[in-house]
Amino acid sequence: MRVQYLLTALLLACLSNISLAASKVEIDARIDATLNEFYQHVPEGKALARKAKGVLIFPQVIKAGVGIGGEYGEGALQIGGKPVAYYSTAGASIGFQLGAQMKSQIILFMDTQTLQQFRNSEGWKVGVDGSVAIAEFGAGKDLDSNTLKQPVIGFIFSNKGLMYDLSLEGSKFTRIIRE
Repeated sequence: MRVQYLLTALLLACLSNISLAASKVEIDARIDATLNEFYQHVPEGKALARKAKGVLIFPQVIKAGVGIGGEYGEGALQIGGKPVAYYSTAGASIGFQLGAQMKSQIILFMDTQTLQQFRNSEGWKVGVDGSVAIAEFGAGKDLDSNTLKQPVIGFIFSNKGLMYDLSLEGSKFTRIIRE
């Protein structure tokens, strides 16, 4: 029972770092910082983002779980370097998991058709409505040329926390309306 209380406290501490239903200004500021970090970690990142038809950026996605887990984050879709819509990402999972983590996600839509399918959907679920090729990068790793040929390329970085998951499978992206 103490473990559950400890994990609940840990989850609340992690969630206190982000505010749910952030304003456009807050999301945009976090996005700028996230893109700068992405460009530092992935030398090819800036050129890829320029070639992309759309870039979906989630600066802070919090995931926590004790057997059953969940994640949530807010971000924006940029086209031509400007935000055109704001989205949330949410997901749930069941299985062996214990802990919490915060990560950043960048998803590049490399072709117009896939971007339009995403924008026209009521809620786009990875693995159902489309797949995302996760790019592996890091110390001494070059981006895989097969991954770079995919219509949707995902980058997950800045893992901070006690859980490690480099997957978007089951994540759902939903447009959020902001006044």
